[in-house]
Amino acid sequence: MSDETPRHRPTPGRDRVWAITMSALVAAFLVLVLWRGVLLIQTGTAAGVGIGLAVMVLVLIGAWVLWRSLMFGWWTQRLARQLESEGGLPVDELPRRPSGRAERDAADAMFAERRAETEAEPDDWRTWFRLSLAYDDAGDRSRARDAARTAITLYRRQ
Repeated sequence: MSDETPRHRPTPGRDRVWAITMSALVAAFLVLVLWRGVLLIQTGTAAGVGIGLAVMVLVLIGAWVLWRSLMFGWWTQRLARQLESEGGLPVDELPRRPSGRAERDAADAMFAERRAETEAEPDDWRTWFRLSLAYDDAGDRSRARDAARTAITLYRRQ
């Protein structure tokens, strides 16, 4: 990858197709499970109605999780595109292992820089978004998602 090409750019190709396909499969599964819940309720027995209602609650929770995941992906793509258009999307300069993962020491050093930027400007969504990328490079996906959520919240407050 060249020094001018940002690594963390929105990928409208394969990743989007994968996300749409998996989301459609999960949605289809939820519909099938919902139908089973309806059938259980239609039995009229106490056990059938109880299990059917429990199944419907699980379907609602599953639909909510799917929706939140899709919205998270949509917002992160939107923020990445805007940051890229502003010239603020970080260029991938980290040395990589053969597996494609960033070298740990280099990722930790980059993370320290991004954390300092975020501490200096805690109300700027851009610093939080770049921090989320640094967390991801350092292998901490949970904190990467948290930082991205903070970036989204700050962006939406503008």
